[in-house]
Amino acid sequence: MNHFLFLGNIGAGEIIVIALIVLLLFGGKKIPELMKGIGKGIRSFKDGVNNIERDIENTDQDNKPSPKQ
Repeated sequence: MNHFLFLGNIGAGEIIVIALIVLLLFGGKKIPELMKGIGKGIRSFKDGVNNIERDIENTDQDNKPSPKQ
C-alpha cells in the first residue's frame, strides 16, 4: 500500500494526523454513525454486485443447449 490513490507515500504519522483532524471536525459521537453508514453502503454495494453476478450465471446456464441424448 505504498501508493494510496492520490496521496502518494503515506506513513503512520500522516494517518494519525488525518485521524485527529477527522476527530476534531466530526467529534467522537458522529464518527461511529458515519462508519455505520459507510458499512451499510458497502454491504449494499456488495449485495448488488453478487446479485448481478448470480443473474449473469443464471442467464448463462439458461442459454446453454441441453445435452443431446
